[in-house]
Amino acid sequence: MRLIDRIGATAAAVVVAAGLAGAAQAAEWKGWNIHVPDYPNTVAMDKFADLLAKNSDGRITLKMFHGGVLGSQPDAIEQLRIGAIEIGNFNLGPIGPVAPEANVVSLPFIFKDQDHMHRAMDGAPGEQISAGMEKVGIVALAWYDSGARSFYNTKKPINKPEDVAGMKVRVMNNDLYSGMISAMGGNPSPMAFSEVYQSLKTGVVDGAENNWPSYESTGHFEVAGYYSMSEHLIIPECVCINADVYNGLSDADKEIVRNAARESAVLQRELWAKRAEASREKVIKAGVKFNDIADKKAFQDAMKPVYAKFLESNPDLKPLVEAIQATQ
Repeated sequence: MRLIDRIGATAAAVVVAAGLAGAAQAAEWKGWNIHVPDYPNTVAMDKFADLLAKNSDGRITLKMFHGGVLGSQPDAIEQLRIGAIEIGNFNLGPIGPVAPEANVVSLPFIFKDQDHMHRAMDGAPGEQISAGMEKVGIVALAWYDSGARSFYNTKKPINKPEDVAGMKVRVMNNDLYSGMISAMGGNPSPMAFSEVYQSLKTGVVDGAENNWPSYESTGHFEVAGYYSMSEHLIIPECVCINADVYNGLSDADKEIVRNAARESAVLQRELWAKRAEASREKVIKAGVKFNDIADKKAFQDAMKPVYAKFLESNPDLKPLVEAIQATQ
């Protein structure tokens, strides 16, 4: 072969190799989100996808599947862990059973208010929780707001723990939530979120607990007209990525992904605050009987057995619990 031909062949091989390397770096990801269109999380996750494509010059693209169309939240968490999907917007409640550090935020009344939750999750406690999640294949890129969860039911206002006694209350599938209801004398009923409306309507359950936007957007206020502001759970959500996918990125691309997630979190928190207030106004205007539980001490005292059982099973997590409670 002539020298010029050898040079040409070598150059062609380099171009092909470069092209293959570029293709290997390109990523087309699938993302899961349970929420409806125009919901703060949905808007923010779409923003996340846009930022990924823009800031990576199109090398990283994310197709979001909203409304839980790829499966229930527990299913989607497992899909992300095994790499069937790359991205998810998850509540930490259903992550808790597989990542004990994440379960800490599901302890009732561990956060004083939403601002306290933000400070803790954006600081050292959040980093520790993220490290625990990575052990089970989930990397938390940023923390979303999901408001404060309070009780609603079909029967009466709740002003003291004894008012929950005898009630069948839907909870997410997590032993801590079941323990919370049991500690007040109620009957916990774990079930999928999609089943709650019909269950309230038909009397399968007497009540549930959630934030203002979820109570409003699902129409639960139409069938459960008593909303009691206990704010017993303030559970953050994550923008999460499969650990193997994330760790396979270059440092530059990791920064792009994290920055996009964090920018989307700023938007989500802003939209959440507005949506929560709008949802509250809407359901009260519709005739919901609302009461604010000003003194929550009786409820907090009722949770002592829940904390004791959790820390007995997870003694190594006591410093994390104390770090969250001490966050200023």
